[in-house]
Amino acid sequence: MIRSTEVPVAYRTSFSGKLDRLSSLIDRLRVQVANAMTDEPGGGMANLVIYADPSGEHRLVYCPLLEEEETQHFPETAPVMGEAPLVAANIAISGIGKQLINALPACISVPLSEEPYLTAVVTPLIEEATMPRCGGQAAFQRLCEVVVIRLLRHAMEEGKANTGLLNGLAHPRVAAALVAIHEAPGEAWTLERLAETAGMSRTQFAVTFKDLVGATPMGYLSNWRLDIARAELEGGRQVKSVATICGFSSPAAFSRAFSRRFGYPPKQKRKQAAA
Repeated sequence: MIRSTEVPVAYRTSFSGKLDRLSSLIDRLRVQVANAMTDEPGGGMANLVIYADPSGEHRLVYCPLLEEEETQHFPETAPVMGEAPLVAANIAISGIGKQLINALPACISVPLSEEPYLTAVVTPLIEEATMPRCGGQAAFQRLCEVVVIRLLRHAMEEGKANTGLLNGLAHPRVAAALVAIHEAPGEAWTLERLAETAGMSRTQFAVTFKDLVGATPMGYLSNWRLDIARAELEGGRQVKSVATICGFSSPAAFSRAFSRRFGYPPKQKRKQAAA
């Protein structure tokens, strides 16, 4: 049973006044970046590489879920036509928002001559990697994060994902409902209210959402709430407080839903976090 609220839901907008489809997810990402061209701890194998060819043209390659044994399956990761790597980074992403990264194609290769808005952030990243100065490590970390955000935009706007979250966010009406879920998980959402938020009939919304996202609207809402709950418990928040944040009518109702999803009660996760 979900707790009802009377507080109006305020959704984020971008500077142009349009719905911001990504920020509520990006806020929940945890990003760790290591320079894979140095001996920096955690550098590991690069999953983000910027190549330069002999003419000075740049190509950006990002394989978010790349494992070392899989490199042979992604020819995009190898240099071509005399390319040399200028930047190589290992980007490890965790947190609830990781499902956003999981929705990306396995490997993205972008000639930067075709994407000036990516070039604008890649240029200072190359400078930080090739001309290290004070504060360079922090700048490298943050610029890599911005590159990932712009690649997410690129994938969403270019229709690079066939199904999943990015595909739903690329649909203007379904995106409105997804942002509502992401921004206000504790709201008393019903299928009717989400369909109204999307400006669609209940049936049209339910069918379109499932086709695009690969889950039913209420199933996606439930999983989002419980993913947030688990993260909050890991952060040390009390079970009662988490139940309220995630919209459950009582700690008991929350405990039942959490146990069904994860196979153990929320108090156990809370104790693990406190240990």
